[in-house]
Amino acid sequence: MEIMQTLKPFESIWNFVLLLLVSYPILGAFAWFIGVLCYQLVYRHRHKDDVEFKELAPAEQPFITIMIPAHNEEVMIEHTINYLMNNLNYQNYEVLVTDDGSTDETPAILERLQTVYDNLRVITIKKNQGKAHAFNVGVSFARGEFILSNDADSIPEPDALWKYMSYFMGEEHDNTAAVTANMDVQNRSTIIAKSQTVEFSSIVGVIKRSQVSALGNMYAYSGANTMYRRDALIDVGLFRQDRATEDISIAWDHQLNGWTTVFSPDILFYMNVPENLDALYHQRKRWAKGGTEVLLTNFKRVASHPGKYLKQWAFITDQTLSIIWSLFFFVSTLIFLISLVTFFFTGNYERVYHMFCMAFIFVTFEMFAGVLQLLSALIVDDRGRKFKYLIFMPLYMLIYWQVNALALVTTLIPAVKTILGYGSGTWVSPVRKHHTE
Repeated sequence: MEIMQTLKPFESIWNFVLLLLVSYPILGAFAWFIGVLCYQLVYRHRHKDDVEFKELAPAEQPFITIMIPAHNEEVMIEHTINYLMNNLNYQNYEVLVTDDGSTDETPAILERLQTVYDNLRVITIKKNQGKAHAFNVGVSFARGEFILSNDADSIPEPDALWKYMSYFMGEEHDNTAAVTANMDVQNRSTIIAKSQTVEFSSIVGVIKRSQVSALGNMYAYSGANTMYRRDALIDVGLFRQDRATEDISIAWDHQLNGWTTVFSPDILFYMNVPENLDALYHQRKRWAKGGTEVLLTNFKRVASHPGKYLKQWAFITDQTLSIIWSLFFFVSTLIFLISLVTFFFTGNYERVYHMFCMAFIFVTFEMFAGVLQLLSALIVDDRGRKFKYLIFMPLYMLIYWQVNALALVTTLIPAVKTILGYGSGTWVSPVRKHHTE
């Protein structure tokens, strides 16, 4: 009896933890839903006068370096450069390509384009060492005070440059380190690609809005298109070359060093996305590994000054719970299936019925919360123009949630190894397909 009484508090704690894990995705979806409401109803109106979008005359335009780290980008690089040279409503800029050891036709394409465009420069790196290294090398050669990170398969909207500058100009914006834009899908040729329109509205349109409105900071930049203040890059020692996601790492480095970071939903850029499950999974593995690396890298610094870095605790808590829940999801699913089969073959149909009922209740609540989050995302993002992609919402909820959870689980150990110095944080460009529509 005494032993049972002793164990009772532990049983209560275990039940609470179990309830938290089971309800985590539901609570998270509701939290993001509330967050975007706060952004739309409160934050946007309080900060509407912070930035005034005004097209700049050529004499007023700060010089910008558009930097493209490139490795074997023969499929898309010419289309991207032609677009950047001919479609931007801005005059005072250069395009700097850092060719990171390309072994395909990328060097030949760049050499030919240099004869066409006077403001195109190319820096050749003999050995491929990853995007962060290519970017860091490029910063040394960049002529602009402001540097736009632009992937080889990404294009910003025509007004993007002067819109970006609106967040940097004026003494009140001297502490702004970077402005990250709102992403959209360029290659909508497959169902997998189209469904990512829904996902980006969720993870960018909702989550970034929620983070900015609640914390004034964000977990990560959009690495495919973000404008940086050169001095802010130098202040934090440029990009971490030993991390899988340089955009997440630099966002944390800036915020921990006291810089202001900005998400602008009114600046759009378009990027190519994975078109099949294999490519999607490899992309999410890189994202998951990079997120875990950032968590482990910065935990000690944040924990040693909890009051100073209070806002970062929200990011750490969310990332930690995401990892724990992902592990719990697969373990509990396995236990559920084994128990279900066991009860079925032993004739315990009442337990089978009970398990199906509990699973149905859980899934119903999760789907309801997820639908609220995604509906709000599609409504507020890009003034509701993406609402037509609502038909892909079931596919997103069925596939992407599981893929992202699996990526977190499978990259946990590699991320730890990288932090301990036994792994690699570098990556190479994915396989491209040509899309110009």
